[in-house]
Amino acid sequence: MSLKRLLLLPGLLLALVATDLPTSWLQAQDEPQGLSARQQRRRVRQLEKELQGPFRKWLIEDVKYIISNEERKAFVELNTDEERESFIETFWIRRDPTPDSMENEFREEHYRRIAYANERYASGIPGWKSDRGRIYIAYGPADEVESHPSGGSYQRPFDEGGGTTSTYPFEIWRYRYLEGIGSDILLEFVDPTMSGEYRLTMDPMEKDALLYIPGAGQTLAEQSGLSTRADRLRGRTGFGYGSLTDSSAGLGRSRRYNQFERLQLYSMIQRPPPVKFRDLEAIVDSTIEYNTLGFTTNISYVKVTDSTSFAGVTVQVQNRDLLFKEDDGLHRATINIFGRITTMTRKVETHFEDTVSIATSPERLSAEAERASIYNKQLPLAPGKYRLELVVKDLIGETVGTARIALDVPKFDDETLAFSSVILADKIERVPTRSLGTGQFVMGASKVRPRMGEEFEPGERMGIYVEFYNLGEDDATRMPDGEITYQIAKANDLDKLLLDFTEDIQDIRGASAGQVVVEKLLPLNLDPGVYRLSLKMTDRVKEESVNPTMTFKVL
Repeated sequence: MSLKRLLLLPGLLLALVATDLPTSWLQAQDEPQGLSARQQRRRVRQLEKELQGPFRKWLIEDVKYIISNEERKAFVELNTDEERESFIETFWIRRDPTPDSMENEFREEHYRRIAYANERYASGIPGWKSDRGRIYIAYGPADEVESHPSGGSYQRPFDEGGGTTSTYPFEIWRYRYLEGIGSDILLEFVDPTMSGEYRLTMDPMEKDALLYIPGAGQTLAEQSGLSTRADRLRGRTGFGYGSLTDSSAGLGRSRRYNQFERLQLYSMIQRPPPVKFRDLEAIVDSTIEYNTLGFTTNISYVKVTDSTSFAGVTVQVQNRDLLFKEDDGLHRATINIFGRITTMTRKVETHFEDTVSIATSPERLSAEAERASIYNKQLPLAPGKYRLELVVKDLIGETVGTARIALDVPKFDDETLAFSSVILADKIERVPTRSLGTGQFVMGASKVRPRMGEEFEPGERMGIYVEFYNLGEDDATRMPDGEITYQIAKANDLDKLLLDFTEDIQDIRGASAGQVVVEKLLPLNLDPGVYRLSLKMTDRVKEESVNPTMTFKVL
């Protein structure tokens, strides 16, 4: 086996890092002799094409923006699936910010960003392929966003020549600091086609909708006769307004508008974020022997990429089963939740561990005991069968509950019309911008809290959350064309519809051919009983339809 392949094995990875071997020495091994840099890049691209199945999708979709050139080159040269699986495991371990914990926060955050980008930045292409999606996935949410979704009147800063003009839709993202790039980073995205597809630009003039209209949208220098529109156009080399305009107007510009500074930033932002090697510590396994604390679970699946899905694990504990202890005038209960997911061959895929604390006043203790506490974890997994082992422990009462659940993560084909799990929820609400894609119950831009047991009280509102994938795209509008029908009937009398209405896909916010997200809150003015909810998605472009159903109960 070559040195490069040995590098992929976790145990040897740390040994080689500890010796601090020069990168150039490592790269020089196991490479065909006499190949130029261009020939080597061509060889890597050819090897990428030869990859098959989930490994190819993992490389060209899941980690496209964060994998280094050296890692990409090493991965495509592997010969067996076992070596590739070992590489992927080591890839995520290298980026784990807390290697002493049971979970890999970097990996989970990465797939949350992909899911959010697909929902927020999709236009004629999937959100993860867009420029905004790429930057968001690689570097996370910007610290500040200046958004002009409709364009319109714009007062230029002096750095851009001053004066008033009209613009296409554009956004400016500000990052206070990006490791390996610098501080106070400004990135500008422009939608000159008015199609929703913003592109990263080096040129602040690209957003100017009046650039080629004589006499309109003049800069201060043009208004005072110190320069002409022709000067500005001749100076337009992709870096702003040109040195002639600046010197003529007597306006100084910050370094960020220097053409070389902008070129350097544009080049650096295309690179994968830097990777740090981190020490690893052994993970201690534990055995649970008691089942003295009851809890209920719910599992749901939504697509992230063609090769990865979120498995949503929701746990609910009745507060009356917990022991509350007085602390500083409040009564508190604390539970620890531990989960381990293994493959069918007992290989550990991922861990998670969290603490849930409930605090209440003495006056509300009785009422709080009648409520339930709910916890949610979104876990990125490849399609396949897994085993989930759950442990829930009341730290004060010393009671413990366990559960072992089979997970069957579906494969969402990238061609066929498909849908996620249908989640019946008691809460669906938009989350603040700073919380997008993070936190419990957050799916994209919404917080979706499942109702355990699918049981509702009369008069409550029942939330419906489901995602549909791979719709056809109309050639003229570049949008999906279809409808969704919602029906509710009693489980023992399906012919008698108590609810029946249809809406057009284009009326749904953020709908695209890649993904349509349904978020509804329906008032349940129904008698007690068991009911069936039926959703029918009809795609007029592909002439296909799917019909997910769910059963729920009104108490």
